[in-house]
Amino acid sequence: MEYKRLGNTGLWVSRICFGTMSYGLKTWRDWILDEAEAQPFFRQAWELGINFWDTADMYSYGASEEILGRAMSNLGIPRDRLVIATKVFQPMSDDPNDKGLSRKHILRSIDASLKRLGTDYVDLYQIHRFDYHTPIDETLIALNDVVRAGKVRYIGCSAVFAWQFMKMLAASDRLGVARFVSMQNHLNVIYREEEREMLPLCREEGIGVIPFSPLARGFVAGNRRKEDFGDTVRAKSDDLSRKHFFQDADFAVVEKVTEVAQARGISNAQVAMAWVLQQAGVTAPIVGATKPHHLEEAVAALGVKLDEAELKTLESCYVPHPVIGHS
Repeated sequence: MEYKRLGNTGLWVSRICFGTMSYGLKTWRDWILDEAEAQPFFRQAWELGINFWDTADMYSYGASEEILGRAMSNLGIPRDRLVIATKVFQPMSDDPNDKGLSRKHILRSIDASLKRLGTDYVDLYQIHRFDYHTPIDETLIALNDVVRAGKVRYIGCSAVFAWQFMKMLAASDRLGVARFVSMQNHLNVIYREEEREMLPLCREEGIGVIPFSPLARGFVAGNRRKEDFGDTVRAKSDDLSRKHFFQDADFAVVEKVTEVAQARGISNAQVAMAWVLQQAGVTAPIVGATKPHHLEEAVAALGVKLDEAELKTLESCYVPHPVIGHS
């Protein structure tokens, strides 16, 4: 395993982040694994040297956090050996105050997350989206307070526009409060809109980049079909994938991924992951796993260094997309 500092912090994280959205309640998503099915993946992640584990309060209505917390305990992993990240913003009930980035919701949510995780702090607390209804100063001061209270070590941001992120960074500097150290954004070889504004901003400001969906929700594997979507439960039930990644150009990119993969004798997933890992400023792509080879291939991609010709091949068919992932 390789490790890298998260942005300008002194925090070292594995270059593969273990995403746990896939574990929780099958009533939340058809393709979710329950706790018994999930446990082997936590062990595998730990044995592969992945010390960076990501979740969110809204994943399976909190069940993902609970499963992660119990897995850490069941495996006997010392708390200080893991970097645990979770998120706040999405609705957790029909209570109008149980969502967003208000002071009330942040203070309530961090305590609820800590209880579910079975720990007294999280290493990285991320705002899951931008809140158009709450003043930025209110959000930043509340986040600073949970840091000062020792409940959070660092704060991060996920899936916002570059102008929103810069506005928040400037406000934190003006207020003299905790600053975002990471950006969890949408980036893969099929969706590259973050290259225009967000990635240059993160490099300029020393922000660690931890992209979600580095394999485009599995689309890069080459097993999706226009006529019937594909064979897996995820392929057939993932309406977001069908909405975002079924343009003709997207299939053309997958053909290029397959071309490079076959020439190297490795999987499409390794090629697509290697592409993300080689993007300037990227710290650790977030990888979900529902089959043992998913994490193995992600780690193996650390040893794949694409040359200029291969990068050019992979990027040759790209067509700009509407901005997605911010809602």
